Amino acid sequence: MNEFSIICRILGSLYNRQPQDPLLMPLFAVLREGKLQQQWPLEQEELLTRLQQNSDPLALAADYNALFVGPECKVPPYGSQWENGPQESDVRNFLQSRGMPLSDAPADHFGVLLLASSWLEDQSEADESDAQITLFDRYLMPWCGQFLGKVEAHATSDFYRTLAALSREALQAMRDELEEEQP
Repeated sequence: MNEFSIICRILGSLYNRQPQDPLLMPLFAVLREGKLQQQWPLEQEELLTRLQQNSDPLALAADYNALFVGPECKVPPYGSQWENGPQESDVRNFLQSRGMPLSDAPADHFGVLLLASSWLEDQSEADESDAQITLFDRYLMPWCGQFLGKVEAHATSDFYRTLAALSREALQAMRDELEEEQP
């Protein structure tokens, strides 16, 4: 798994799963111990330190739920609920056309899109950078700025405000990297 895939997998998991989810416990442990900074490929030490200082999963549960869960959530995590976001069926069809296995959960969730980018990277076929560019340009970038801005504005915890800032920088760096890979 390369650096691009690791970033997408970590960020995608943090948006896609409740902080107290047992599958995230190892990630939160690495984060609390300051070990994520050693492995993080981008120059984002200050943001990672802020995440580390505010990374108690149980304390984050209420903020996560208020931000992302249910019809009354403050920041809908689904692209189809944003003006410039994709329709869920379009995302699902695109990912299925690339061979990605999907559950019944909506495919246009911000975290799922990041996890999908990691999956595409891990497939590493010759044309997967084209697929990642399509994923970023058509299904993620048109609405992620608004989404991340709302997360920063509505989060009550420093963790999610910091995660939004970290995500914004990381997404731009990854998109720039994809551009550099183009012939």
